[in-house]
Parts: sequence; structure tokens; C-alpha cells
Amino acid sequence: QVQLVESGGGLVQAGGSLRLSCAASGRTFSGHAMGWFRQAPGKEREFVAAITWSGGRTLYVDSVKGRFTISRDNAENTAFLQMNSLKPEDTAVYYCAGQLRYRGGYYSTGAYDYWGQGTQVTVSS
Repeated sequence: QVQLVESGGGLVQAGGSLRLSCAASGRTFSGHAMGWFRQAPGKEREFVAAITWSGGRTLYVDSVKGRFTISRDNAENTAFLQMNSLKPEDTAVYYCAGQLRYRGGYYSTGAYDYWGQGTQVTVSS
């Protein structure tokens, strides 16, 4: 069983930056793809970014390409989401998630097996 804890959220002005961290405990998440999702009030949880276990492949939703960067440190059992040029529409609770085994995709919530509790990101205009 892997437990995930996100941190790094907060309140930032538009154009600012935040770095989210996702620390895993319980067992190593090496070998698992990791993803970041977000959920704004009244909206469904949506895919933001994913990274394969080796870090060799990264995926992003179009709205964050060029602004967000996903990375991971398998030795530290931690995944990261660097968010630059933040916009008010990025406001949401951000969740990290882990995929025990590849099942053909990275974009849906159903592709992931374990989740963190979320961290709030608020971008003011």
C-alpha cells in the first residue's frame, strides 16, 4: 500500500509560481507512473500531467503545456509539479495519483490506483 501526501499549495497572484510535491510512503513508487489531476468547485476532476516511472515520458493537458513541468525523484519517492505563469483558471484542488501497472492510458482517473488527499491552489487576478 502506498500513501501519498501533497504539499506546496497556496495563494498566489496571477503570473506567479508554485511547486507542488507529492511524497510517497508505505512502499516505493518506483515502477509506477504518476499523475497530477485537479478539481475546481463544481467541476469534474481533470487530468493535468503524468510521468512514466523512468521519467522518460511526460504528458500534459493542452492548457498547461509550456507552463507546468512534472518531474520525479524515485530515490526520494517524491513527484513534483512546477507551475509557472499561473492563471486564475488554474485555481483548484490538486491531487497526485499513482498507477500500479499500466492499463493503456494516463488521462483518466480510472487509470490510477492510489491518490493523495489534495492541496489547494488559488490564483488571484
